[in-house]
Amino acid sequence: MNRPATKDARVGKVRRGALEETDDVVAVEEPLEIRIVERVGGSEREHSLAVTMRTPGHDFDLATGFLFAEGILRNAEDVEVVEHALPRAAEETGNVVRVVLREGLSLDVSSTIRSFYTTSSCGVCGKTSLDAIWTRKPPSMARDAPRLPRAVLAAMPEALRREQAVFARTGGLHAAGLFRADGGIVVLREDVGRHNAVDKVIGDRFRARGLPLEDHVLLVSGRASFEILQKAVMAGVPCVASVGAPSSLAVEVAREFGVTLVGFLRRDSFNVYAGATRIVD
Repeated sequence: MNRPATKDARVGKVRRGALEETDDVVAVEEPLEIRIVERVGGSEREHSLAVTMRTPGHDFDLATGFLFAEGILRNAEDVEVVEHALPRAAEETGNVVRVVLREGLSLDVSSTIRSFYTTSSCGVCGKTSLDAIWTRKPPSMARDAPRLPRAVLAAMPEALRREQAVFARTGGLHAAGLFRADGGIVVLREDVGRHNAVDKVIGDRFRARGLPLEDHVLLVSGRASFEILQKAVMAGVPCVASVGAPSSLAVEVAREFGVTLVGFLRRDSFNVYAGATRIVD
């Protein structure tokens, strides 16, 4: 049921004042509905928790990463299966994911649902308080690890760009990459929304039972927002870097929770907004 991440498009290109019709490729943006299924006493209760605009691909990672970052899922043992729902209409094919909980596990879904409609640009908008993270009990974070050489950090954006296969074809996707402290890429995901790309990375590690993400660096294309830092904190990521600027609330979150936050990361320069002690010569 996987849907394509790109789509052919007929476009008009202007070159040196002349218009020419030609073929191009664009990144796909479609809705993904995330449902959670409780199985109690042989019966199922299904709840629709979120709809997000995303680029198809790694949908199971996106669903579980989102639910973990929101504090709904605690560990991989909570989940029995992740699957695409049987479509009730053609447009639902491949665009609805069911996260089925293990038998007997029941959630207080009524207190969980917070009108989770998310766009590809803003994540779950409207959360403006650090209390939104504290109430989800993030893991503790070592204040002095990892030790990250400046040269290794500065080389990460180029490594991220080399692995962006869909971006290379369309120029229209963000990326999130999880790096080891030695600069090696653990997992990379692309999406029209940078927050979705982060959810896909976290979901991959959640399903592989690789959380919390101690001794890792999360690098995002574009800017670092509150949403990105919130997800990183919940996953235990001690260092977040962005090619663009961080927001003021992202800086506050980083300082509150002991995250190293780097912005405007380039090969020869970057800014450190919090946690500078982790970065070494």
